[in-house]
Amino acid sequence: MPRENSPTSSAQRASRRRFLQASGAGLAAFTIASPDLLGGPRTAPNDQLGVAFVGVGGRGGANLGGLSRGGNNVVALCDVDDARAGGAYKRFPKAQKFKDFRKMFDAVHQSIDAVAVSTPDHTHAAACMAALELEKHTYCEKPLAHSVHEVRALMKAAKEAGVVTQLGNQGHSSDAIRRTVEFVRDGAIGDVHTIHASCSAVHCRIGDLKRRGEKPAIPKELDWDLWLGPAKDRPFHPMYIRGAWRAWRPYGNGTIGDWVCHVVDPSFWALDLGLPSTIELVRTTEFDAVAHNDTFPAGEVIRFEFPAKGKRKKVTMYWYSGSERIPQPKEFDTGRKPPQTGAVLVGTKGVIQHGSHGAGGVIILPDALRKEYKEPERTIRRVPGHHGDFLQSIREGHKAGSDFAEYGGPLTEIAMLGVIAQNFPGQKLEWDGAAGRFKNNDAATALINPPTRKGFSI
Repeated sequence: MPRENSPTSSAQRASRRRFLQASGAGLAAFTIASPDLLGGPRTAPNDQLGVAFVGVGGRGGANLGGLSRGGNNVVALCDVDDARAGGAYKRFPKAQKFKDFRKMFDAVHQSIDAVAVSTPDHTHAAACMAALELEKHTYCEKPLAHSVHEVRALMKAAKEAGVVTQLGNQGHSSDAIRRTVEFVRDGAIGDVHTIHASCSAVHCRIGDLKRRGEKPAIPKELDWDLWLGPAKDRPFHPMYIRGAWRAWRPYGNGTIGDWVCHVVDPSFWALDLGLPSTIELVRTTEFDAVAHNDTFPAGEVIRFEFPAKGKRKKVTMYWYSGSERIPQPKEFDTGRKPPQTGAVLVGTKGVIQHGSHGAGGVIILPDALRKEYKEPERTIRRVPGHHGDFLQSIREGHKAGSDFAEYGGPLTEIAMLGVIAQNFPGQKLEWDGAAGRFKNNDAATALINPPTRKGFSI
């Protein structure tokens, strides 16, 4: 049942806004120390949850289906594009309908327990922050936000709100990722020292840069001003919307932002990677960071270095996207090729290969090592799917597996740091995670908190 609460005070809202609008130096407050339990269940096990949805097309439709199961009450649907949202509106005719999530929260906050945010990257922070201010359990599509600054602001707000949060990297709740983590922790391939992570998807629109001056008519079913949200103001063009936004820097985060939260997830968990100490753009495919600064490369290789932690030694990770591919590992048996989308973890005894979305297709190589390896017992708790983990965590009063503050936020930050590195080819950027700044590049530090459009505060 929904909690009878009212919006947080204007003073609390102002505090959060000041945090989001502060300079990059304000990120020094970053910590990861929230407790596992959230103070016990706030909802009886058999109670229906009232859920509101911000963005109901595309991934929003999938989240709507997953979070409405079990008799949960779909209280409100919000989307700036009536055409994109048409199917959801027909499926849930009794739900209240909105285009502006701020108006939705004003109208239904007393009737909801949870919120799902499935908008383009550049509006994740605004919608999630509004939900967290109201102390609503919050599910957000990956990546968590559009910049390092926004990620850390949401981490801080989630800890303060004390609610259940979940990043939408669905594979994190799979059995395969748990087996991968158990293998690595058991020493199946020895000490892991290198990770090769890749996604063959291409979010690059260099060929469309010349079209930016065109001014086609805005479709009547779309509220373009609300779609822009906190991003830079610019004329409408259909090449920006309905999935294409991932290729444009004001709205998306390219292939690395789209896929790190899936492909790097198993390594991040198994090795407790934390944040990198250095990030370096090794090469790109036919890309000029100055001339093409509105879109992303067709291919890239980025090197991350993670410092030693506990008993683990330093780990180097290479990220490959688009046209760039993982090199052939010597540990692979004849005829086997590395995945185009997935990862290869290289250890002192062998390698582990897996696909995307939670280490699907995980395998230990070479074949001789796999045949002699005795698999360990299952020690990590299994969960009923990603949406199920979120809903179960709300009812039982504990954290979900990919929560904002401790897991989903830091994982997203790796991708956001990679986006910044694209602007500085060949330069090894030294990241001071505790201070929230680059030690050796003030221009890179300035990109931690890019300017937002006036009149639309988070």
